[in-house]
Amino acid sequence: MSLVAKKPAPTAEKARAKSRIYFLRKKSGPYLFLLPAILFLLVFLVYPVTSMVLFSFQEVNLRTLASGDTPFVGFDNYSKPLNDPNFLSSLVTSLIFTVGSIFFQYTIGFLLALLFNKKFPMVGLMKSLVMVAWMLPVVVSGTIFKWMLQSDSGVINFFLQSLGLTSQSIAWLTDPNVALWGTIIANIWIGIPFNMVLLLAGLQNISPSLYEAAVIDGANSMQKFSYLTFPLMRSTTLTVITLGFIYTLNVFDLVYVMTGGGPTNATEVLPIYTYRITFGQFDIGMGAAVACLMLLILLVVSGVYLALIRKEEAY
Repeated sequence: MSLVAKKPAPTAEKARAKSRIYFLRKKSGPYLFLLPAILFLLVFLVYPVTSMVLFSFQEVNLRTLASGDTPFVGFDNYSKPLNDPNFLSSLVTSLIFTVGSIFFQYTIGFLLALLFNKKFPMVGLMKSLVMVAWMLPVVVSGTIFKWMLQSDSGVINFFLQSLGLTSQSIAWLTDPNVALWGTIIANIWIGIPFNMVLLLAGLQNISPSLYEAAVIDGANSMQKFSYLTFPLMRSTTLTVITLGFIYTLNVFDLVYVMTGGGPTNATEVLPIYTYRITFGQFDIGMGAAVACLMLLILLVVSGVYLALIRKEEAY
């Protein structure tokens, strides 16, 4: 009797191979649909952010890029903007621009959401007209407001003088004391539809039975808003404000089109400052460091949001 094991039949080997191939296809198939999205994130998110972080620790300028030698400089690129008065001024300007825009965007957006949450004739048309501000490209909106806010022939100055609210034209974009508010006005107009849509969705998720019970208990409109609507909108409010902060802190195109950061750096927000350092002075390492500082600020804001939203969900 032979002790040598017999080789499996060719048909059995083929069946096992086909089974393995089928198993691999079944398991890997769903992940293949994610492959385009993963490649997109790697190319347009992971790679740029990784390069930015690496550049922030290197001496990167036209000379080093041409030679291919970008020496490691540690935290020097971070110390330079932190000791630059223009950076601190840009940081304050960005905070004023962001807080001022978010406050009015949220307030006006909430009022419009309360209005459009009611049923009345042509409500759909009115909502569509409000959404025009969000649909227009930011460059177009910035150009329109730049024309409207001109001190000599601007429409806004014309109406203010016609209504008797001011006796002389306001230099909205050329006066260092007023220019920032001119850009804030334009940004408020652009951001109102975004706030309105999210807040309207939050209002529509509130059960009408709660308002019916409040009416039975004798609550008036102000009490219903104070004790029902606003408390139940806290999660939506946190989301809207956080997204608004992230978007507004990164606003570049609107300010660049309207003022370019002037006059005398009065509207130089952090994205404009980063652009000037990177492409004006060609100090790419320092520009990357400023971008990393902005990313750090946004990460802190996102962390606070996550902590607050978890606390809110716990209730």
